Amino acid sequence: MVTTASGTPQNLGDWAGKVVLIVNVASRCGFTRQYAGLQALQEAYGSQGFSVLAFPCNDFGAQEPGSVEEIQQFCSTTYGVNFPIYAKVAISAAPFDTLVQSEPAGPVGWNFEKFLVSKDGTVIARFKSGVEPESAELKSAIEAALAA
Repeated sequence: MVTTASGTPQNLGDWAGKVVLIVNVASRCGFTRQYAGLQALQEAYGSQGFSVLAFPCNDFGAQEPGSVEEIQQFCSTTYGVNFPIYAKVAISAAPFDTLVQSEPAGPVGWNFEKFLVSKDGTVIARFKSGVEPESAELKSAIEAALAA
């Protein structure tokens, strides 16, 4: 169970049947520019049953100090983000407490680590922070998951 930006509990199972890219995000990180690429993925694949799900996290370098409202405003104004941004989370809490158990298992290393989840809810790929949303590696994994 996770919490939406408005404070409503949501089961990630509600996304069953869609391919999702779950990302821990931060607005004051060297990787913050990846919001633009994540929005481009949303625009490119959203109509095919894909969504980026962003989970703000202040655990790495205190790079996400703002409120959810401030984060949403920043993302919307600066990057035109229209994918879901959830309530702030600790990296040890849902959904990351479960995601890090999937292969390759291990802790989240930094902001903007990405988990690609298939239509049946299985983590099918994990991408470290340095993998840009525009990378061929990530795009082909999304396309394969959508085609499955």
